[in-house]
Amino acid sequence: MKTSPISLTGKRILVTGGARGLGHTFVKNMVGAGAKVALADILVKDGQAAASDIGASFFELDLGQPESIETCMGQVIDEFGGLDGLVNNAAGNFISPTKDLSHKGFDAIANIVFHGTFYMTHSVGKRWIEKQHKGSIINILATWIWTGSPYVVPSAMSKSGIHAMTQSLAAEWGKYQIKVNGI
Repeated sequence: MKTSPISLTGKRILVTGGARGLGHTFVKNMVGAGAKVALADILVKDGQAAASDIGASFFELDLGQPESIETCMGQVIDEFGGLDGLVNNAAGNFISPTKDLSHKGFDAIANIVFHGTFYMTHSVGKRWIEKQHKGSIINILATWIWTGSPYVVPSAMSKSGIHAMTQSLAAEWGKYQIKVNGI
């Protein structure tokens, strides 16, 4: 694997939704930069294969289930001895005219993107604050938080909430040396 010009040696980072796509690329590059990476995903087979291929550790995670978040966090902390970074990459979405959207469809996306990202951030942040451990959180956003987009209202609303959370926690948790950014 090609080494990175950036060193993350000694850093312990959790990436949600790391089995495929952008998350997989994050994990691969972080491992290449020397980080110990926890790849957390609901896609067990894909996650295990990806983690094995790139030298990360796989943890099963269903962001739609708060108890899964706490179980995953406990397992990561046990194996890694702590965390220095969190990348909230996992998301869910489907295309639907809003007039046809059911309550269950809306909730399915909001439970993953909005609630799950908050619960994961909260789980990590409260541990860092309690242990006086500085860390970094990166939340993956979407352009439609600024522009809007048809047929993705649950995701656009949820990502807009994550954007507001990012700004609010950056101001609130900065005093604990916890950086919270969105990209």
